[in-house]
Amino acid sequence: MAKHPKDLPQIQSLLNTQSIVDVSDRFSIAETTMALRKIIGSLREDLLAKRISDLPNFLSPDFATVVADKIQATRSPSLVPVVNATGIIIHTNLGRARLAPQAIQAMQKAGLNPSNLELDLATGRRGSRHEHVEHLIQELTGAEAAVVVNNCSAAVLLSLMATAKGRSVVASRGELIEIGGSFRLPDVVEQSGAKLREIGTTNKTRLSDYENAIDDNTSVLLKSHTSNFQIVGFTSSPNRRDLAQLAKEKQVILIEDLGSGVLVDLSPYGMDEEPIVSNILKVGVDLVMFSGDKLLGGPQAGIIAGRADIVAQLKSHPLMRALRIDKLSLAALEATLQLYRPPHDPLTDIPVLAMLSEHITEVERRAKDLETKLLQIGCKGIAVQSSKALVGGGSLPQKDLPSFAVTARLQGLSAKDLASSLREAATPVIGRIEKDQVLLDMRTVQDGEISLIAEAMAQILK
Repeated sequence: MAKHPKDLPQIQSLLNTQSIVDVSDRFSIAETTMALRKIIGSLREDLLAKRISDLPNFLSPDFATVVADKIQATRSPSLVPVVNATGIIIHTNLGRARLAPQAIQAMQKAGLNPSNLELDLATGRRGSRHEHVEHLIQELTGAEAAVVVNNCSAAVLLSLMATAKGRSVVASRGELIEIGGSFRLPDVVEQSGAKLREIGTTNKTRLSDYENAIDDNTSVLLKSHTSNFQIVGFTSSPNRRDLAQLAKEKQVILIEDLGSGVLVDLSPYGMDEEPIVSNILKVGVDLVMFSGDKLLGGPQAGIIAGRADIVAQLKSHPLMRALRIDKLSLAALEATLQLYRPPHDPLTDIPVLAMLSEHITEVERRAKDLETKLLQIGCKGIAVQSSKALVGGGSLPQKDLPSFAVTARLQGLSAKDLASSLREAATPVIGRIEKDQVLLDMRTVQDGEISLIAEAMAQILK
């Protein structure tokens, strides 16, 4: 006889059975109760939808195993490593920048041991966590001073609150950006307590627009680097040097939100659209903000560099404590910045920059290595083809990089199903779908990850 939802047992009666008591002794009553509710709830839905007509033996060891497996699944880490085979180097959904081994080691030391995070070892008195990286940022950017918060949006918010609260901020309409997660620059300005004064049009803003907008209540000229989009065609905007000169003459502050930010020249690799931080400060921008986990290649952080008097205001602002960088990110950032100093070569030692600058022949070699491994385990429809990788992370929106990808097809599986199966592997593999086939782009895959992709495909074949 077909079962009905009323035939499902009560949770408490199941908790009193010996096999389930054993499960709750192994885990906890709370976890066991939650697992039983989910299982019984799922069975109820299946009965009502007529997907099943019978019920399991709730007293059997097999049912207790199902409950235990359900609990164990909830105890597994939610945040896990994946193989980035998308070809997007700074992939926001996949954690952005890979950290260098030196940064990982620094985080481990800072986490395992007490440290002089806020202790001046010379005097024995309380110190500042900002001092651990400030001298490095000064050296690498030419800034008079620097401070670091937990991300670049926080850097913008803090800078505006400290310099423009209750006053006006002048910004070009063409630079009122929106970043991931629908966070909009005008909203950040509003939250800072400043009043936004928009000037120019979407495609054209002149120096005279800034000049005409400045009045006795103006505190800041805000420039935002449009790193996640481009407007092409009939466009114009004043150069930074002229804008800096205007700000100086009118005694207002020129702030630039770079979003991403580079410390080295990437133009030899065809990436000259992204301005170098030191060059921006050199032409007279008072304060510049940029991310630590994008083209810099470090952990999530918002770096603020520029005039010493303004940075001092930020350091003493009440909001600083809420936005300060934590010790693990600080340790990783210091280690990453050290890799920009000789004898290190950041284009070799920092993973993001290494991927950006890697010669195409190395990418092709990895693609052929993966092709060979997949053919050896019996995969059909495997081929190497040229591809286009992307910088990602809101950086260089129109810039793609030459790459090679392995195209994968498995008989009986659509591209969507294959991509889904790869995501369910022991180490999830994240590719992209083009023209009804899965592409595994090798610019973002490291040598040691080739075997992980092969293992994932082997499991799918089985």
